[in-house]
Amino acid sequence: MRHPRHSIAHIQSDSTSHYMVTAACFEHKPVIGRSPQRMAEFEASLTRTLTANCRQVTAWIVLPNHYHLIVDTADIGILLTKLGQLHGRTSYYWNTEEQLRGRQVWCNSAETAIKSERHFYATLNYVMHNAVHHGYVSQWTDWPYCNARQYLAEVGRHQAIINWTSYPVYDFGKSWDPAEL
Repeated sequence: MRHPRHSIAHIQSDSTSHYMVTAACFEHKPVIGRSPQRMAEFEASLTRTLTANCRQVTAWIVLPNHYHLIVDTADIGILLTKLGQLHGRTSYYWNTEEQLRGRQVWCNSAETAIKSERHFYATLNYVMHNAVHHGYVSQWTDWPYCNARQYLAEVGRHQAIINWTSYPVYDFGKSWDPAEL
C-alpha cells in the first residue's frame, strides 16, 4: 500500500533533544477517530504522557488515524517506550470496546531529530496545519484535538504569520501521510 514501514529503528540524536514524533494507526484506519469522545480521551492521555516525559512539548495534533508531536526530551528512547505503553493500553481498551480482540491498532512511532531552526519552524507549521492538510477543517485553529489555539495565544497572531511565511511548508511531509488518508 506504499505506507511507511511499520517498525522503524529509533536513533538517539547526539546533536539535539528536539524531535518530531509521529505515530499512525495500522493501515491508517481511523481507530482513534471512532468518536469525538475517544479523540478527546486519547488526546488527554497523550498529553499526560508527554508532560511526564518531556522537558517541553511545543506542538501536538491528534487526527482520526495518526498524530504528530514536537517535543524536547532528554531521552527519546524513554519517551518512545512510554508512547508504546500508551499504544498498548489504548489498543487493549479499544479492542475490548469494539470486540475485536487481537486487532493491530498501532504502527511503531517514528521520530525525526530536528536539525535546525528552519527545520523546527517548517515542522511546527506542518504539525499545526495538519488538520487543514487532511481536509478536516479550513482554519488550523478550528481543530479541537491540538494545541494550535494555545500556540497562537502564546506567540500572537503577528508572530504566527511571520513564522508561517518565513518557514513555509510547501511539500514538507507530503509523502508521510497523503491527504486522502
